[in-house]
Amino acid sequence: MDEREKLRKFRELDDAFAEALRELESPGRQLDIPTGPPVRSIEEQETDEQSRQQAFERRLKDLMKDYALPAESVSELLKTLQSLGRIA
Repeated sequence: MDEREKLRKFRELDDAFAEALRELESPGRQLDIPTGPPVRSIEEQETDEQSRQQAFERRLKDLMKDYALPAESVSELLKTLQSLGRIA
């Protein structure tokens, strides 16, 4: 980065800092504080989890049908994977 670019970035930072100080000194002015993503309720999180679970179950059933696998074979496979620590 050349000297002009460094100076430009410094001025931008200085301007932003000065603006923040002015906002703090103005008691009637609302602060423009950036926030993170909105917080989801527990109910929304549970609904999302249920939707993912249902989608997984549908996909698993479709795969079992496509490959003509009985539920017992899939169950045995999942138990084996669990015992090997491959799935939780």
